[in-house]
Amino acid sequence: MSLILILLAVIAFIVITTTKFKIHPFLALLMSAFIAAFAYGLPPESIAKTIASGFGGILGYIGLVIVLGTIIGVILEKSGAAITMADSVIKCLGQRFPTLTMSIIGYLVSIPVFCDSGFVILNSLKESLAKRMQTSSVAMSVALATGLYATHTFVPPTPGPIAAAGNLGLESNLGLVIGVGIFVAAVAAIAGMLWASRFSDVEPDGIENDDLTPAENQDWQTLKASYGTLPSPTQAFAPIFVPIVLICFASIANFPSQPLGSGNFQATLAFLGQPLTALFIGLLLATRLLKSEQKITEFSERISQGIVAAAPILLITGAGGAFGAVLKATPLGEYLGTTLSALGVGIFMPFIVAAALKSAQGSSTVALVTTSALVAPLLAQLGLDSEMGRVLTVMAIGAGAMTVSHANDSFFWVVSQFSRMSVGLAYRAQTMATLVQGVTAMLLVYLLSLVLL
Repeated sequence: MSLILILLAVIAFIVITTTKFKIHPFLALLMSAFIAAFAYGLPPESIAKTIASGFGGILGYIGLVIVLGTIIGVILEKSGAAITMADSVIKCLGQRFPTLTMSIIGYLVSIPVFCDSGFVILNSLKESLAKRMQTSSVAMSVALATGLYATHTFVPPTPGPIAAAGNLGLESNLGLVIGVGIFVAAVAAIAGMLWASRFSDVEPDGIENDDLTPAENQDWQTLKASYGTLPSPTQAFAPIFVPIVLICFASIANFPSQPLGSGNFQATLAFLGQPLTALFIGLLLATRLLKSEQKITEFSERISQGIVAAAPILLITGAGGAFGAVLKATPLGEYLGTTLSALGVGIFMPFIVAAALKSAQGSSTVALVTTSALVAPLLAQLGLDSEMGRVLTVMAIGAGAMTVSHANDSFFWVVSQFSRMSVGLAYRAQTMATLVQGVTAMLLVYLLSLVLL
């Protein structure tokens, strides 16, 4: 029992330090690793080595992938590729189903672009379509936000799911994570869109804010014009979907049944589909989006911006790996796994922990990293140590990491302020939408576990 009490105390420490005292999650997780190590009685001479190896181990697997994915996202954002993606979806679907259109746009754009940035970029499109189709901008806002949120928490190469997959030993099989994540994210996006439809007759009740970024006050055509010549759909989609396809083909090629044979073709696919190789190819494709005459200078600027954006994620991911390494070195895994197995919690355990962390401290990425590090030592006892069990664990953690977005989440404020919603309306519309998404996604993961495990 004392093992569980120590764990609960360490989790409470993470929550309190990141919420009440506003300590950066990196430092909170690192301090938690030291506290847990001493509390569980690890030999003092081994503590620093365990923490350092855990920090370096996870970043050695997944650090470069996170950096490359973030740089690609920055290039897509700055080049107007997200605008092209949105226009392409509108041309395919037309304007008959406004909330569905916004949900799909968000679903696609948030794979390479952070959901906060994606919402800001697409806000004027959302407002323009709402006026053109005489639809409530509240419903359109929630449809866009939940579409963005779905792939943000489930589909690599978004940093959170990548880090969770790395913590759970899936860095060499991201294709399976992507395939399952795309399906689970689609169901979560549909759930969010259906909730958004409940507000089709509700108008914004917030105060106009003149201090928002210029994108809020521009119409869609003006915003498009501000990017100059936009990339073609092929150029816009290629840097993200070519790597995803390569990773998925590599996963198929590496199946034990060897469906693609065992010769040079299989070896080539396996090499090209390694996440690091695939995303490097994506980065090379993204260079076609550079616009200035000084392309090398512009490319260097985008790399710098991507590194700056990736740095906090790398630190949090590494600290999560250190925390997980300490937990693996303790008897907690065996004890807690046996206890939870007796309770029959199973696949719901990662969801509950991630949901508690997300709701308490606001960051989906922190919830994904921390929960995956915490759960990794328990997979065998929970009956989730198979390849598919680990994938479904990532999905369960992702479902928890979106439950729920409220006032301590920066995305909540981006959605509410840019949509001119009062806090009360934002809670009813956006926060409840993320609850519906998370619960729906978790129920789907549970059903998949009954079939696949």
